[in-house]
Amino acid sequence: MYLVKTPWLLKKLYPNLIWDTDKTSRAIYLTFDDGPIPIVTPFVLNILKQYNALATFFCIGENICKHPDIFEQLKSEGHAIGNHTYNHLKGWDTVDKVYLDNFLEADKLMDSKLFRPPYGRAKRSQVKLLKQAKPGLEFIMWNVLSADYDVNITPEKCLDNVLKHTQSGDIVLFHDSLKARDRMEYALPRALEVWSREGYSFKPIAL
Repeated sequence: MYLVKTPWLLKKLYPNLIWDTDKTSRAIYLTFDDGPIPIVTPFVLNILKQYNALATFFCIGENICKHPDIFEQLKSEGHAIGNHTYNHLKGWDTVDKVYLDNFLEADKLMDSKLFRPPYGRAKRSQVKLLKQAKPGLEFIMWNVLSADYDVNITPEKCLDNVLKHTQSGDIVLFHDSLKARDRMEYALPRALEVWSREGYSFKPIAL
């Protein structure tokens, strides 16, 4: 079970995490987790280019090492890069020192001030530890979840999730992963087409 729109109570419980951004901007902040992945990430880049859209990619360190050419393409095309740990660790199931070391290993590859915890799960102690280790680090969450990773939903439902709930300033979560591919490849171009007609721009997260 998932919640498409992040509840206000959750934002209040974790006020030091970033859930959305400037509501007056008439902009949508698209984010993609888990890449870079061959075929999938290049598909995303091609679609974004068609709509003059920039996004933020939260990359797994191990995938950067496997596919450095795609990672360089992300950067060269003007997209923002965020840390998503080296091995996609779930914070709740990981001791703090291991979590920190894994974050730092990925940080060597991208040196970003943006971080998104895999699964959206990190202990309060881990938030504090990572911020101490890298001054200026911001935990970037999301306000709209496409749920493209959920194999039990249809591509049409994935599209419906984002079109019904996204507003100005929202951070929208997609995945450039093999698991999410079918639903993301259906939903992303159709959502961009609708949002473009409605006058939205698409910006990377820049703090």
